[in-house]
Amino acid sequence: MAPPAADIDLAPAAPLTAPVTKTVTSNKLTEPLKYSGSLDEFKSFEVTNVIGREYPELQLVDILSDDNKIRDLAITVSQRGVVFFRNQTLNIEDQKILGQKLGELTGKPDSSKACHLTKVIKRGIAVDENGKLDDEVSVISSETSKQNRKFYKDRFSAGSKKLASEGWHADITFERIPSDYAILKIIQKPDDAGGDTLWASGYEAYDRLSPEFQKIADGLTATHYQPAFVKVAKEFGEELIEKERGSPENTGLDFTASHPVVRTNPVTGWKSLFAAAHQVQHGWIDNVTPRESEILKTYFLQLITENHDLQVRFRWGKNDIAIWDNRSVFHTATTDYSGKRKGNRVVSLGEKPYFDPKSVSRRQALANTAET
Repeated sequence: MAPPAADIDLAPAAPLTAPVTKTVTSNKLTEPLKYSGSLDEFKSFEVTNVIGREYPELQLVDILSDDNKIRDLAITVSQRGVVFFRNQTLNIEDQKILGQKLGELTGKPDSSKACHLTKVIKRGIAVDENGKLDDEVSVISSETSKQNRKFYKDRFSAGSKKLASEGWHADITFERIPSDYAILKIIQKPDDAGGDTLWASGYEAYDRLSPEFQKIADGLTATHYQPAFVKVAKEFGEELIEKERGSPENTGLDFTASHPVVRTNPVTGWKSLFAAAHQVQHGWIDNVTPRESEILKTYFLQLITENHDLQVRFRWGKNDIAIWDNRSVFHTATTDYSGKRKGNRVVSLGEKPYFDPKSVSRRQALANTAET
């Protein structure tokens, strides 16, 4: 539920325009990073004008030991939102290494490691054909789908009656230290035509706000809250992980965190709408009335779901990989397939979300670049 109405009892919000204090949970960058051009030798194309790039021939395993190329890859992902690679030979251990290096080479705090929802509910599902278990990998398979249908009813069913738009989210924003980068490799795609994934640009969603509305959003925080884990634990006796989930800050079973509504991406220096979609479905906009909170949440979700020109849709092939920046994009699965599907996702942790009043929007940044 939302906080009490403004004329009853509102706690004062911390000023978001104060200088960002560098702590152990802050990104180490002092300014946005610049792309060096090291990936220009590889064929690529923009999937849409706003979001997405594909490298149809590059093999990630071939550049894994080249820190300059991995840094440029991280910059590209942060600028384009999501980047796609076809038919990759990268194994799960290298996938984890890549996830960690993307953040480390772009200033993530030393305390942030690799983590995902499997570190909240113990699943006990193997990441490979040899039965290997790994809490730092989120497995996507018919077995996890079966568990999800058990836990969450028809939300993950191909025959669901729910609006598909309810699936839009960014990963683990209920944590005090949420994700920076995510890497998903689909090892086995469905036999039919379904199972696509969609991403939406938080940068462009912010740029769709009027200047006056941007000022309002810049000054707000929101509470991200995920009650489903505790509910599942109570109903089905599942074990939750209460201690560190990839960061010393991510402890406890409240699964609640307050973050800026507009988040600055430290790699690009661009503003992105952050408090929107499923991660605030059960949460609220801080320090406003319940009605105001619902109005803002509904409008922010509309910006994502009702603007197809800030979305990109990817049809998976076997061993394809997508890498995205959870700070600046939302994504959703398409559960319109039958049969088996399997993949492994690595989600690394980044910095504590912050808003820098000196940061600019994506459109402003691109306009400034064009002028110079």
